[in-house]
Amino acid sequence: MKLVRSVIILIIAFILIISNVDCQRKQSSAGGISLGEKVQQLLEWNAKKPILRLNGHKFKEYVKNSPRNYSVIVMFTALQPARQCIICRPASDEYTILANSYRYSSVYSNKLFFAIIDFDEGSDVFQMLRLNTAPVFMHFPAKGKAKGSDTMDIQRVGISAEAIAKWVQERTDIQIRIFRPPNYSGTVAVIMLISFVGGFLYLKRNNLEFLQNKQLWGLLSLLFVFAMISGQMWNHIRSPPFVHKSQNGGIGYFHGSSQGQLVFETYIVMVLNALVVIGMILLTESGSQNDARKGKLMAIVGLIFVAVFFSLLLSAFRSKAHGYPYSFLFK
Repeated sequence: MKLVRSVIILIIAFILIISNVDCQRKQSSAGGISLGEKVQQLLEWNAKKPILRLNGHKFKEYVKNSPRNYSVIVMFTALQPARQCIICRPASDEYTILANSYRYSSVYSNKLFFAIIDFDEGSDVFQMLRLNTAPVFMHFPAKGKAKGSDTMDIQRVGISAEAIAKWVQERTDIQIRIFRPPNYSGTVAVIMLISFVGGFLYLKRNNLEFLQNKQLWGLLSLLFVFAMISGQMWNHIRSPPFVHKSQNGGIGYFHGSSQGQLVFETYIVMVLNALVVIGMILLTESGSQNDARKGKLMAIVGLIFVAVFFSLLLSAFRSKAHGYPYSFLFK
């Protein structure tokens, strides 16, 4: 009985070996490559660059065609200046930070790869997937086809490396800790400011009466308040994009959610707050004018400033806090 079992096992093993060889021959004759060769090639490319740059042929061979036991995150973009995609460059920078953080982390493996396809190098892929906007982040799972949730909603979550990493974790269960390169521009700016102020005070050491100027300190205080209430500290912490692409394909200056904001948005809010304050100052000072005509003019201008620019602030808030019921002059 043992001899019979041994013979049967040998026959089965021989049949499996023959079948495997036959499959490899058929695959080679069809012009495809094996799974092992795919993974090995991707690892070799990944060793050189954390983001794999693909064209139409490579996308079909390594992302669309089977066999595949790895997931691929692909950024579809249009980086050429002629394409006039303003958000594509900052999105690419954030994507690079994410890919670098993954490539040099302990969670790096051959189960997840990051790739990029530029429109000018893979327009056929854009047509295949029916993409007419950029940038687009898509997840191609190891098994099955991509679903609707495998396309990242950048309108809702933004394009920061942290937001993309969170979405990648939801799709692949791989948690990537973001490591941003050190930025010394803030330190250099502070050193230069301190040096400038110190040098100025040294030159004016015999005449420091301007330090007792209430209007100067009031102006500096207002500038600081405007910067803080407009969201500059949030920008410093979260590093949001300057602008983004709106739903109609144009440039969006306001984030569509109350959970996020854009850099340009904070500048607009800061200016609107400043203009409202200017209107309030004009209203306040109009009552202390000796010239009644001048005081009346200041009051009218101040009232217009407060009404118009406060209404614009309410409109901006309504565009972010959907369902907010109140408005003034504008909707």
